[in-house]
Amino acid sequence: MKSFIKYLTIGGFACSLLPVYAQSAPQPPGTSIGEPSQAANDPLSQAEAAIDTKDFASAKTLLDTYLSAHNNDARALFDRGYVEDAQGRDDSAADYYQKAIAADPKQFESRLALGLILARQGKQQEAHEQLAAASKLEPNPPNPTAKAQAWRTLAQFDRSSDPDAAKQELLQALSISPETPPDLLLTGEIAEAEGDEVNAETAYRRLLNQQPASSEATAGLAHVLIAQKKYADAEPLIKTALIRDPDDPALNTQLAIVLNAEGKQDEVVSVLEKLHAKQPDDPAINAMLADAYTQTGAAERADPLYVQLLKSAPNDPALLTARGENFIRQQRYAEAVIVLQKAVSLKPANGDAWSSLAFAASENHQPQLVLDALSARSKYLEETPATYFLWATAYDNLHHTQQAAEYYHRFLTAANGKFPDQEWQAKHRLIALGK
Repeated sequence: MKSFIKYLTIGGFACSLLPVYAQSAPQPPGTSIGEPSQAANDPLSQAEAAIDTKDFASAKTLLDTYLSAHNNDARALFDRGYVEDAQGRDDSAADYYQKAIAADPKQFESRLALGLILARQGKQQEAHEQLAAASKLEPNPPNPTAKAQAWRTLAQFDRSSDPDAAKQELLQALSISPETPPDLLLTGEIAEAEGDEVNAETAYRRLLNQQPASSEATAGLAHVLIAQKKYADAEPLIKTALIRDPDDPALNTQLAIVLNAEGKQDEVVSVLEKLHAKQPDDPAINAMLADAYTQTGAAERADPLYVQLLKSAPNDPALLTARGENFIRQQRYAEAVIVLQKAVSLKPANGDAWSSLAFAASENHQPQLVLDALSARSKYLEETPATYFLWATAYDNLHHTQQAAEYYHRFLTAANGKFPDQEWQAKHRLIALGK
């Protein structure tokens, strides 16, 4: 998805407030509609004229001279911050905007400008506070575009954490400015956050009707279709988008998810290997590729990925379980036992990990550990023909004849002809045990 900061500003904040200065007779912050025009030789008017022509060096000189005698003038402080902002000097610009706000807390322009800088810097809470304050104020001169931007930015902030608020903020923006393609993208994201897949799909499709090449809209729609398990609809959509943008990481990741769900494991591996080559340290991609290797019978290729993943998260029960099961596929049962024992110690309620541990222990000739693992597993999962067979063979190996015979019988009842090799073994062991 497109970053909200990129959506808000293109080439710095100067672009976002440019309409304030682009008017033929701009009303600078601090003046009122109908107030007589400033004289042409007014230092601030001269500075703002220089800003209009992007002569920032002249504007800086004029403003610094003026501020040396009027250091609490909110309009001049905003203009000075704007000069820094337009040249990408965020910290210096933010300092001037903060001074302007201190001089005039009701100045809309500095609130919005500071909020956008803080957003670019990742200071989301502080940015939200400034933007929320700006949304309650009015630009001077009136500027619906700038006011709508404050509302849109708030909606971007809140779209995941508070989608209901984001919806109202976007509606506020749309009440004073025309709908734009980014608004449709935001509408889809808000609807998704609310769990409203129908409206999310509608918004993304509307955007694709306007901008068929939009990777963001494609990714959004694909995400909704994947959530609805409409994999057959999602696959051609994503593949078409990848023809235009073959290296888009979001689209490639979604394609891997779709192909995996459709059981097209060989294609999954190809997509994930491409992603891994470009992002070798991405844990999500590495985990997906390791699983794909395992599912396609290339367990030995998965193991280095699990090693890499576990370096960053050595106590992740899910990763440990996955690596243990990968060891089983490689018939490295002793190593599987060690890893799976650590996994269940970290997450005792993981019934699947106990299942894998029981199997690995059986193959590693540790019958008592098999019984211990099966006993723990039974707290969380129902018995299966496989677990009955493991119970039986473990008791058999420990020469617990009565319990072994009991579980062989349970296995034969549950198996009902589905596991012929094990059923043959169970029947012959029962004969040998005299049961």
